[in-house]
Amino acid sequence: MPTIGFLACETTLPGNGDRRRGDAYEHDLMVAALEPAFEKHNLELRVVDWEAPVEAFDGLDLVLLGTAWNYQDKAQEFITRLEKLSARGIMVCNPPEVVRWNYSKTYLRDLASSGAHTIPTQWLDDVTPADALSAMAAFGCDRLVVKRQVGAGALDQVLLSSDALPKEGWRYGHRAMLQPYLPAIASEGELSFIFIDGKLGHALRKLPAKGDYRIQSLYGGTEGVYHPAAEEIAEASSIVAALPFPVPLYARIDMLRAEDEALMVMEAELIEPYLYPEQGPELGERLASAIAKRVAH
Repeated sequence: MPTIGFLACETTLPGNGDRRRGDAYEHDLMVAALEPAFEKHNLELRVVDWEAPVEAFDGLDLVLLGTAWNYQDKAQEFITRLEKLSARGIMVCNPPEVVRWNYSKTYLRDLASSGAHTIPTQWLDDVTPADALSAMAAFGCDRLVVKRQVGAGALDQVLLSSDALPKEGWRYGHRAMLQPYLPAIASEGELSFIFIDGKLGHALRKLPAKGDYRIQSLYGGTEGVYHPAAEEIAEASSIVAALPFPVPLYARIDMLRAEDEALMVMEAELIEPYLYPEQGPELGERLASAIAKRVAH
């Protein structure tokens, strides 16, 4: 029976008490969605801490990057681990070369150069109040979102306003991306498209809590099933088609509507995205079927 590893971390693994993240229940939901589907396809699922000794991976045929949600602060260590697993003959999904391309949000520049509709962005090594004002002037906006170039889950993300900037001397402290705040995030919300082997499985709409702009569950964000129109599916599919490598096992394409009604790509999540099995009850079956084909070769 092929054995599939599901990579987790110290803050998502059950049994870690107060060290568990507030959204670690999403790990539990993913595992619960995968286990019965894997059993049906004669696959064994084994949850493994990605930082465990390499011997813990003995006997695995394939690893899913799962809920390795602390990787952003250990990105090079994480990629090195994936490369070691690959060198041991373990199939890694998604592969180390995909992770290396995707871990820094500067990959959005590659997508933009291939014709993808992206949010206007400035890329800086750090951010000062003067940088924020300059970006607002360039974008023609009075609110600015500052994100880490290497980050996940809105970690360290800040919303700046022209009338409430930090005091002189403030620095963001990370390599950053600066984008205009777009009201669509609070009105229509962020639209996520879940692809398995390049085919759309399901889609959802994510809305922030009232008074917030972050859509993650940690901040009170909520999700609901979304039924995309054909042209919206085509827009999201074009992002998958623009990836500079073969179609990956899974991809979550997060998009936001521009003022001209076109969809802009916010993220192409290819490393360890939550895939929302609650909104896609067939996710486990789709993943299990795709993995069974891979390990059979």
